[in-house]
Amino acid sequence: MRPDRIRGPRRRRPGLAGELVLLTAAVTTVTVLLTGLVAWHTLRGAAEAQERDQLARQAKVLGRVPALSALLYAGEQRIAGANGVELAVLDRSGVLSGPAAPVLSTAQRDVLLSGKSLSSSGELHGTEVLVEGSPARYGGAVVLTRPLTDVDAAVARMRRDLLLPLTAGLVGAVVAGTALARRLARPLSRAAETASELAAGRRGVADPDPAASPGPAEAVRLRQALSVLDAALERGERQQRDFLLSISHEIRTPLTSVLGYAEALADDAVPTHRLPEVGRILQAEARRLDRFLGDLLDLARLEADDFRLDLAAVDLTLLVREAAATWGERCARHHVDFRLEHPGRAVVVRTDGFRVRQLADCLLANALRLTPQGNPVVLALRAGDDEVEVEVRDSGPGLTDDDVKVAFERGALHERYRDLRPVGTGLGLAIAHRLAARLGGTLTAGTEGPEGGAVFTLRLPTDDSGAADRRTTHGPDGRATDAADGHGGEGSRPDGAPPPDTRA
Repeated sequence: MRPDRIRGPRRRRPGLAGELVLLTAAVTTVTVLLTGLVAWHTLRGAAEAQERDQLARQAKVLGRVPALSALLYAGEQRIAGANGVELAVLDRSGVLSGPAAPVLSTAQRDVLLSGKSLSSSGELHGTEVLVEGSPARYGGAVVLTRPLTDVDAAVARMRRDLLLPLTAGLVGAVVAGTALARRLARPLSRAAETASELAAGRRGVADPDPAASPGPAEAVRLRQALSVLDAALERGERQQRDFLLSISHEIRTPLTSVLGYAEALADDAVPTHRLPEVGRILQAEARRLDRFLGDLLDLARLEADDFRLDLAAVDLTLLVREAAATWGERCARHHVDFRLEHPGRAVVVRTDGFRVRQLADCLLANALRLTPQGNPVVLALRAGDDEVEVEVRDSGPGLTDDDVKVAFERGALHERYRDLRPVGTGLGLAIAHRLAARLGGTLTAGTEGPEGGAVFTLRLPTDDSGAADRRTTHGPDGRATDAADGHGGEGSRPDGAPPPDTRA
C-alpha cells in the first residue's frame, strides 16, 4: 500500500478570524491573570493601610479631649456596636489606662509623650493587632488597636469583589476581540474569494469601488490591487484573443494557398508550363509562413527571462554604413530613395551590435514597405554626450496620435490598417520595442517626420549600465533570428541578408 494512502485526513488550518480570537483570548487571559495576581498581593497592604488610616483619624479626634475619650469611645461602642477596637489613654505623667494598655512598650510610651504619633503592630491578649496612637493637645496620648483578623476579613471581601470585574473584563475582551477579528478577516476573506475566482478564469469579479468598502487601509489597498489585476487580466486576455485571431487570419491565407496548389499538384491538375509559376507561389507562401513563425519565436525569446546579449564596443557609424549598403540596394529595386545621415566620425558604444542591426533592419523594412516610389527612406545616426540615437524616417502615410499610443502592442497597427495599407506579421514593432528595452535603451514613435511619414527613434546610453543582460541566446544556426515588422514591414533574415524582394 502506498504511504499516502494510509495518511489521515489533512487538518484544516484555522482561519484568520479564529486565530485572532484565540490570540485575543490568550492575551486577555494572561493580562487578567497578571492583573489579578498583582492585585491579589497588593490588596492586603491596601486594606491594612486603610484600617490604620481609619484608626489614626479616630485616635486624633479622641486625642483632642483625652479626659473624655473613654466615655466617647464607650458611647460609640453602644451606638455602633462592638467592632474589635480597643482604647488606651496615656496621661501626662506616663500612666497608662484602658483595655489596650498592655500592648504598649516603654519605648512606645516615650514616643507618645514626646508628642509624636505612633503606628505599629503588637500583641494584645494573644491576638496580633494594629496599633495607632495620637498625642493629646495638652500632653498625654490616645491609643487605639484593631485585630489583624479584621484586616484579613477586609482583604477577603476585596478579593471576592475583584473576581467579578476581572471576569467581566476577560469576557468583554474576548467578545471585542471576536468582533474585531471578524471585521478584519471579512475583507481579507472576500479578497481571497476574489483571487480564487480570478485564478479560476472569471473576470469582472473584483470590487468596482474598493475605497468605498469598509475595512482597514491595508484591506482597501489589497482590494484595489485585485481590482487592478482583474482589469489587467481582462485587458490582456482580450488583447491575446484579438492577437491570436489576427495571427490565425494571416496564417490561414498562405496556408490555404499552399494546400490548394498542393492538392492541384497531387491531382495532376496543373499544366506543365505552369509548374514554375506554381513553385514560385508555393515558395513565397512558405516564406510568409516562415516569417510568421520566426517573429513568434523572436517575441517568445525576448519575453523569456534567459534572453542574453553579447556586449562589446561597437562603432555605430560603421554599423549604419553596412546597413545602408544593404538597404540602399534594396530601396533602389523598389525605386525608393535611400538616405544615410551620420556624424562622419566613429561613434563607439558598448552594446550588442548584432541586436542593434536587427532592430534597425526591422524599422527599415517597415519604412520601405510604406514608402511610395520616388520618396525617401532615411537612416540617421546622432551622437550626444549621454546617449546616441538611431533614427528611421519614412515618407509613408505616417501615424496618428492614437497610433503612437498602441504602436508597440502586438498586432495593434496590423489589425487597424491591414485592409488600408501594406502590413507585415503585426509583431515587428513589438519585437523592436522589447529588444530596445533589453539593450538598455528606448524606442519611441513619432507621428510625422521631415519627410512626412512616421519616425522611429532608438536611444542607447553611451555606457552599458542599462543593458538588461550580458549573455546571448543563440538559435539553431548559432545566431538569434532577426525581428520582423509590426507597423507593416519585414525583418532581416538570420544570415544577415535582406528578406525576399516582395513589393506591396
